[in-house]
Amino acid sequence: MKNFIIAILLFASGISEAQQFKNTTIDTVKNKKMLIGYCTREAFQDTAFKDWFDESYNSYQPDFEILDKLEGKLEDISITIVMGTWCSDSREQVPSFYKILDEINYPSEKVKLICVDRKKKGLSNEADDLNIELVPTIIFYRNGEEIGRIIETPQESLEKDLLGIVSNL
Repeated sequence: MKNFIIAILLFASGISEAQQFKNTTIDTVKNKKMLIGYCTREAFQDTAFKDWFDESYNSYQPDFEILDKLEGKLEDISITIVMGTWCSDSREQVPSFYKILDEINYPSEKVKLICVDRKKKGLSNEADDLNIELVPTIIFYRNGEEIGRIIETPQESLEKDLLGIVSNL
């Protein structure tokens, strides 16, 4: 009976660990908490990340003329965001990108968020096959096929680059 109870506890802890989407570790360069592995946007509400996320999100002013042109162009698009909470470009671009997604009512379940360390590694192998050199990297997929990326900073603006990627097909 004791072994049975231990097995259940181990199984239950494995499930909760597998479903945890806000793993953190310590950035050895700055000795601060950073997110690692698969995450959800809610992880940014942790006090270690909330201030910079909210500041960038709230200060970003989307180009609504471009957002109007995106209407109907994202229905079959899924998005993977690879970022580092230690990275200044990620801290600026990712909250701004989330604001755009909110403005166009893009479904959150179609966004996969992967946080990486300074070596561009996740908790396990989440980002290994994505050829990430710089963060943030925002990857767009149509029907499972990659159709484009915004790498580190947009060429024009997040909205214009997004429109260019989804319109070029």
